[in-house]
Amino acid sequence: MSVPEIKGWCPGAYRPMRSGDGLVVRVRPHLGRLDADQACGLAEIAESLGSGVVEVTARANLQLRGVTDDGFPRVIERLDSLGLLPGDAEREARRNVILAPFDVVTAAPLAEALYQGLEAARFAGLPGKFGFVIDLGPQRQLDEVSGDIRIEAAGDGLIVRADGCAAGRSVVEEEAVRLALDLAAWFLDSGGVGSDGRGRMARHIASGAELPECLRGTAVPNEPVPAPEPGPRSAGICVAAPFGLFTAQALRHLAGTGSELRVTPFRMLYLPAVTRLTPHDDLVTDPHDPIRRIEACTGAPGCPQASVATRDLARSLAAHVPEGRRWHVSGCAKGCAFPRAADRTLVGNGGAFDLVTPGAPWDEPLRRGLTPLDINELIRP
Repeated sequence: MSVPEIKGWCPGAYRPMRSGDGLVVRVRPHLGRLDADQACGLAEIAESLGSGVVEVTARANLQLRGVTDDGFPRVIERLDSLGLLPGDAEREARRNVILAPFDVVTAAPLAEALYQGLEAARFAGLPGKFGFVIDLGPQRQLDEVSGDIRIEAAGDGLIVRADGCAAGRSVVEEEAVRLALDLAAWFLDSGGVGSDGRGRMARHIASGAELPECLRGTAVPNEPVPAPEPGPRSAGICVAAPFGLFTAQALRHLAGTGSELRVTPFRMLYLPAVTRLTPHDDLVTDPHDPIRRIEACTGAPGCPQASVATRDLARSLAAHVPEGRRWHVSGCAKGCAFPRAADRTLVGNGGAFDLVTPGAPWDEPLRRGLTPLDINELIRP
């Protein structure tokens, strides 16, 4: 199997990533929130200067794809006019903070304090993928969401926990951000960043790095709940799109409700002020829709690391995925769309597919070199 290139940084708006279909421009809305005007503005940018869709990522960001070199300055100008840029590339790169979308109002003061604290010069060396999670509900919503330092609820209080540790240190709210920043500083000072500029907290701790007494604790976080599904909630509605790709028309449809749109790490948008939504062909509000049972990345030719097309195959397979199961079509062994085990995973390799069942894209396959015709056997129970 050819080894995919793993980049130690994530694209941003100021620092896009070149891909097979042009530039990838990632937008990190402040506190993960969009108003109706911003949603309509993003739709217009995607339609006139990109591929026509806005992608919701697993890090609660938004991505514009297919941006040309000539069009990029206009994209930045439009994003800035919409209030969707933090001011400069360095500030943007450090704002890797994911909030539970149903508790944004409660978590906002902590997130704002983190934003401010991370601007200190000592955090300039944090890896591009290093991030923070704020999950304050009575049950954890973000258990499966990637994050290196986590501020979480534990009973009626709060803890700060390093990813890779089962327990964290109990804190009062006024201490939470300071301790989280101290953890980040320890990560840097203790050699958590490799010579290639990459590093993650869980990997650093697993390698033997020992937290000092003042940063570790014995308090366990509240129990997690499964990731939410599309459809109505008690005070709003979660809306999905196939593979997290929201068309410009779909974004305008959602903006037309007048509600704020919250970007979630579940590849969905949450509308807190809406309980009923007029159907739209490009949107998914039924948790039993088969397209929700299969994951797929951009694939070829959009991603230069993929040797196979992915999403058309995934669409054709979706109806055959049993309810309660999860399949994954990955363009390469990185598994960007679903970096964990699935019941069945198809992995692009040299223009064909390897089959892992069950497992993650980087696991040893059961079969190799499958063609799309061979894959027909996957639809058998």
